[in-house]
Amino acid sequence: MLTAGEVAGLIAATGWMVLVCVLAMVLVKVARLLTETTKAVSDLNNRLTPLLDDMSVTVNETNRQLAAVEAIATDIKQVSGHAAKLSAVTQTIFTGPLIKVSSLGYGVRRAIEARTPARQAARGATRGTAPRRSR
Repeated sequence: MLTAGEVAGLIAATGWMVLVCVLAMVLVKVARLLTETTKAVSDLNNRLTPLLDDMSVTVNETNRQLAAVEAIATDIKQVSGHAAKLSAVTQTIFTGPLIKVSSLGYGVRRAIEARTPARQAARGATRGTAPRRSR
């Protein structure tokens, strides 16, 4: 039979063998993980280059379109300024004389209204009726 020291040595050797097998399995899994990570990074790199090229083209096109929109906005601002000036000129040309004609019409109407009761009063005095007063 085996002595106690031999049994203890056999148990220790078995323990070390189990530990080495577990560590070997862990190392194999880590190696697979590194291989898969390398493949994923390589695949990402292959996809990323065209994507960055497309994004660069898109940014350049956007900048070109923004320059065109800025030019359009400047033109619209200029046109609206011209429209405001034209509106002011039109207002000056038409409203000044229109106000004067309106004032003249109002004055003539008031003058006619002021003279009308005077004529009716004169006619009423000859006929014997009392004159009407305007308000």
